[in-house]
Amino acid sequence: MESMQSQTSLAGLTLKERLKTSFDQRWTRLEPHHQEQAKKIWGVITYKWRWQLAMNIPYLAIFALDRTIPSVHRFDMAILASVTSRLPLPQFISSWLGLG
Repeated sequence: MESMQSQTSLAGLTLKERLKTSFDQRWTRLEPHHQEQAKKIWGVITYKWRWQLAMNIPYLAIFALDRTIPSVHRFDMAILASVTSRLPLPQFISSWLGLG
C-alpha cells in the first residue's frame, strides 16, 4: 500500500525531483555498512575527478588565453609551426591535425 502511495505522489514531480526522491529512498534502505562503502567509493571517484580537473586547468587557461589574446595565439602558432617543420609527418596527417 505504501509503494502505491509513493508512486502516485511521484506522478506530479519533475524528472529531477523523481530521481532525487528515488535515490533518497534507496539510500535510506541501505544498511549503514553499505552506506559507508558507497561513501568511500564515491570519495575515490570524486577525488579522481578533482585530480583530473586540476591537471587540465593549465590547458584550459592556455585555451582561454589563446582565444582572447591574439599575441598568445600567434606565439602558439609559431611554436606549432617550428615543431611541425621538424617532424616527418605525411601531408594527409598534417591536414587532419589542421597544420597545413
